[in-house]
Amino acid sequence: MPPPPPDGSFRARLSRRDILAGTFIKTPTLHGTEILGALGFDFVVIDEEHSPFDRQATDAALFAARATGAAGLVRVPSPAPHHLLSVLDCGATGVLVPHVASAALAAQVAAACRYRGGRRGYSGSVRAAGYGGGKMWDYVDRADAATTVVAQIEDPEALDEIDAIAATDGIDALFIGRGDLTAAMGAATNDAPPIRDAVDRISAAARRAGKPVMVFVGGMTEANWLHGIGASAFVYSSDQGLMKQAAAKALADLRGLSPQA
Repeated sequence: MPPPPPDGSFRARLSRRDILAGTFIKTPTLHGTEILGALGFDFVVIDEEHSPFDRQATDAALFAARATGAAGLVRVPSPAPHHLLSVLDCGATGVLVPHVASAALAAQVAAACRYRGGRRGYSGSVRAAGYGGGKMWDYVDRADAATTVVAQIEDPEALDEIDAIAATDGIDALFIGRGDLTAAMGAATNDAPPIRDAVDRISAAARRAGKPVMVFVGGMTEANWLHGIGASAFVYSSDQGLMKQAAAKALADLRGLSPQA
């Protein structure tokens, strides 16, 4: 069992179900994270799974998150331990781990992200450890208390083990992956009845385990629906999506100007 998080940390705020606003970062530069963090977003999710981030770009984005006070989470490309270790060493607040489809995998992920009772590899020279000079076990305890591990539930087979996944020690929250569930289940939309049923099952399992729920939303209609079933952390669109939305409105506004006589 990981130690309790420090007051005011992202993990503590997530655990107590504060309403948290975040977005995906899809563009591999530090600027989007810097802008959104300065605006006051609680967190960003740097998307290594579906965007062209390499380790250097992830490192820069995490630096920007830390500089602005936003929690920097990374959606890693896989649950492999070396992917988890890489971003945590770079100073990630936590990880969003795709395709956690079994309790056994959830336990492996949790162990790879923590030192005491886990299997996280140690280095005292990385950003997360303050680039050396500190006391090893002080850092270990701080890291174990603050690191946030979110399991993404996006495979139909995960629904068969959802209570065991949610109850796994070291898994701090469940992320409902409606996009992959929609594709895997052949549903017409991501709010079709089979997907709504899956959402309800995941949310109910999270409640039984006392774990918060994180979701992706494209707008406030989805946010209101998912808040109603227990979600408290919202990944609203992405840097690309927000830019496209604002740019489309600006373009439409300018196109609406009347020609001068």
